[in-house]
Amino acid sequence: MPYPDLQSYLQALDEYGLLKRVSAEVDPVLEIGAVADRMSKMPAAARQQSRNDPPWTDPVHGRQGGHALLFENVKGSDLPVAINVYGSYERMMLALGCDNFEEMAQRIESLIKPQMPTTLIDKMKKLPELARLAGFAPKIVKKALCHEVVHTDDADLTALPLIQCWPHDGRSGYGGKPADATAGTGRYVTFGGIYTKDRDSGDRNVGMYRVQLYDAKTMAMHWHMHHDGARHYRGYAAAGERMPLAIVLGGNSVLPYAATCPLPPDVSELLFAGFLNGKGIDLVACKTIPLEVPASAEIVIEGWIDPREKLWEGPFGDHTGYYSLADEYPKFTVSAITHRREPVFPATIVGPPPQEDYYLGKATERIFLPLLRMMVPDIIDYHLPRFGAFHHCAFIKIKKEYPFHARKVMHAIWGAGQMAFTKLIIVVGESVNVHDEQDVLFHMCANIDPSRDLELVTGPLDILDHSSVTYGGGGKLGIDATHKLPGEGQVRDWPDELVMSEEITSLVTRRWEEYGL
Repeated sequence: MPYPDLQSYLQALDEYGLLKRVSAEVDPVLEIGAVADRMSKMPAAARQQSRNDPPWTDPVHGRQGGHALLFENVKGSDLPVAINVYGSYERMMLALGCDNFEEMAQRIESLIKPQMPTTLIDKMKKLPELARLAGFAPKIVKKALCHEVVHTDDADLTALPLIQCWPHDGRSGYGGKPADATAGTGRYVTFGGIYTKDRDSGDRNVGMYRVQLYDAKTMAMHWHMHHDGARHYRGYAAAGERMPLAIVLGGNSVLPYAATCPLPPDVSELLFAGFLNGKGIDLVACKTIPLEVPASAEIVIEGWIDPREKLWEGPFGDHTGYYSLADEYPKFTVSAITHRREPVFPATIVGPPPQEDYYLGKATERIFLPLLRMMVPDIIDYHLPRFGAFHHCAFIKIKKEYPFHARKVMHAIWGAGQMAFTKLIIVVGESVNVHDEQDVLFHMCANIDPSRDLELVTGPLDILDHSSVTYGGGGKLGIDATHKLPGEGQVRDWPDELVMSEEITSLVTRRWEEYGL
């Protein structure tokens, strides 16, 4: 089962030998980030109880991710900082309460493609399943861990150990930020759930966006135009009203993952979190704004966004391996900070992969395969390679059945939710292992003629892609690395790929020890 709060999850990581405690004093400005960055590139810790190896190891890069880290003595703050706690396959599965991602994918597949009951007995058997589904909705409670300590007038953001990840984060005169911009800091909330509600429908959204510290009561809220939080903001702005917003740090171990999932706009992250959790997430009403937040949170920052006020946000060292440029974003004014007694402050650093966000993204790749197949049934499997930083590249495996089948799949992916931002798609046949990057590149080099097999289109791209010709849009490339069929342009006789016969392969396997090799 997943864990009810961050501290119980950290305790489990400690018991399993997956957590390192750091008692030496560390600076939240750059030092914590640098330690976490180095740790993320180290061999992953293996669980000391029940098994020695993670159940899923990256076939290309092996085991990386080091240990989760708990900094117990942070300069300028009384709070410890937890970082890299989701930064390996093992830790991701522990947080989600599963033994492997395929298990979770099967649960989602049964949810989105249920078997319809045909008889009265079948319908009666379905009732407990429907009752469990109803139980995944969030529940409102009156008492909460996150309200053990409440600060309103005395709320002070600078008392929290917000980290600065990279040297030029927030720097005036760099990355498009004017030299005379209002002075902010390079310190950020990097691992907080951002809770908002649609002004008209009341639908909740939970996103994970960075938030830049300005002073004790002020922050700059960064979100992309495609995000649901930004859509909620536009609704309040059109009405000329302030928007309530809460930043939630910690909580149930499934919450950070649910906040990062590419769910459709009409699917609640909290309902999905309840599904992952096996029961609904307990919510409690905020103290100063009309929102509800997870009762088991470590820290909650409440406040308002006035659509008339903007601040310069950024630059910020991002998961692309480059600084995302500065721009004007909404000003967030704090009205309260609440927390449990002796809270832990969760943080993360993003940058050249692998980092913690890589494993969150890899979990989504595996878990959401059934959903992607539902939108694009032709897909057998897919892989988002580490070098692609999520949106830059996707390897797609299909069973090719007719001319231009690969191109049909490319365009379907470019219309499928957040997969629409994929800049490079390589489509291969069913014999290729898409998780083996060398296998994909071998077939790409062997099977394409650049004058025939490239599909160049224009469309939306990741906002963080600094190479795009316009902000959030530009060219995208599809590469058809499948075998070619008559009707796909000029195609010569296509040879068979080299494959040893099963008879000889079995013979060699049986006799391998006899060979003395």
